[in-house]
Amino acid sequence: MRVGMLTGGGDCPGLNAVMRAVVRKGDHTWGDEVVGFLDGWKGVVEGRTRPLDVHAMRGTLPRGGTILGSSRTNPFKIDGGVERCQATLEAERIDALVAIGGEDTLGVSAKLHELGVAVVGVPKTIDNDLNATELTFGFDTAVQICVDAIDRLHTTAESHDRVMVVEVMGRHAGHIATWAGIAGGATMILVPEEPFDIEEVASALTDRHQQGRYASIVVVAEGAVPKEGTLALASGETDQFGHVRLGGIGSVLATEIEARTGFETRVTILGHIQRGGTPTAFDRVLATRFGVAAIEAVHDEAFGQMVALQAGDIVRVPLADAVGELKLVDPALYHGVAEVFFH
Repeated sequence: MRVGMLTGGGDCPGLNAVMRAVVRKGDHTWGDEVVGFLDGWKGVVEGRTRPLDVHAMRGTLPRGGTILGSSRTNPFKIDGGVERCQATLEAERIDALVAIGGEDTLGVSAKLHELGVAVVGVPKTIDNDLNATELTFGFDTAVQICVDAIDRLHTTAESHDRVMVVEVMGRHAGHIATWAGIAGGATMILVPEEPFDIEEVASALTDRHQQGRYASIVVVAEGAVPKEGTLALASGETDQFGHVRLGGIGSVLATEIEARTGFETRVTILGHIQRGGTPTAFDRVLATRFGVAAIEAVHDEAFGQMVALQAGDIVRVPLADAVGELKLVDPALYHGVAEVFFH
């Protein structure tokens, strides 16, 4: 078969491991020819490709990012974009397409499948907020990077009797913030699922320091929002999928906390550091399992499906199930575990 492959949306560690597995399994088992589309759906719209064979994928297992490049292009938002995608796939003689991406990339995949495109999805989101799969690759790496940073911030906070605000990724779901906050011993964790009251945050920090504590770590997801009427936030520009460019809640929080408590407060915005660099061993294995399962699904003609992790096994689920709604932080984890340490 002649199989196309693309990586869409934000990059994350493990993408190359998925592609390596698709190429290796496809080549050794079926003699497949794999064609990579450059820069996500943009490459399909514009007809830009590169060959992906075993030689091309050598050395990519520990490499972060994506050798194909990525973008947030939405062909359904481009005049003639869908038709150009179909024309490219026909011109390149693509028998099946493996799309590696998150809600937006797989949402496009689901729509194209309805139009007759033979596509299999692989879940990718550093935020771990895709439905129908328990974990996505890149998430473990991001959490570990955040925990390493929090561990280092504890010592400098203690040395200067400071409050440290750590802003991490998490647009609509606070999985990274929750996991990293628990593992890093954060004083407080603020997530999009639970609107916060800045007065309550300041009061809790004041009580903590009055008990003789001398440092506090506040972990906040970039998409965390204050309760209505408690704090104003600026809005940013949007991409082709309608997502607002986030970043900055940490700075606002630090300013407000220092003003309301009198404690010296500093902010660390980890940003793209969470996306870059080498994937953890767990993410390399998960990504490899997803890649092998994806090319197997192609040869089983399980189109319109996504490979997913459920109860330790790799299974197939309809693309529509994956993109129907976001997977949010389990209230039992946030209220039952994380909140125990909010004091």
